[in-house]
Amino acid sequence: MKLSAIPPQRWMLLIALSGIGMLVFGMYLQHVVGLNPCPMCIVQRYALIGVVLLALIGWRLRGWALAAAGVLLTLSAGFGAFTAARQSWLQWYPPEVVNCGRDFYGMVENFPLNRAIPMIFKGSGDCSKIDWTFLGGSIANWSFVCFVLFGVLGLWLALQSRPAQAA
Repeated sequence: MKLSAIPPQRWMLLIALSGIGMLVFGMYLQHVVGLNPCPMCIVQRYALIGVVLLALIGWRLRGWALAAAGVLLTLSAGFGAFTAARQSWLQWYPPEVVNCGRDFYGMVENFPLNRAIPMIFKGSGDCSKIDWTFLGGSIANWSFVCFVLFGVLGLWLALQSRPAQAA
């Protein structure tokens, strides 16, 4: 079966569902397994939310609008891939002094509430620490692979969705 046999809208839905699955798995690792996300993990979550939202929007579009959603999805996935690549680099070559952010109690004690609340969503784990692996890859490694796949698919869908030019 050719990839082009599946309509672009269905690809967008598959991207959205995959991204939602990744977000749910991240919440599982955080709230059930007890892994603290680092600031880079939180940034990757925001990028993944962008991918999911753009894929859901693209799922209902056609023509140039779908192509534009594919390009924006590719940009969001590219940002996520860049962040995941940077975190993977930090995991492979950890710095001597880790500086990924403050802990929750330090933020609340030292900052007013209107500044502490946004800081809470920045994460508190160590960006260079590997807490979980699957087939030898860390969360950041797998996140990079998924973001690259989403980006390539988004670009391919953008090119496939362009209306034919009148000659």
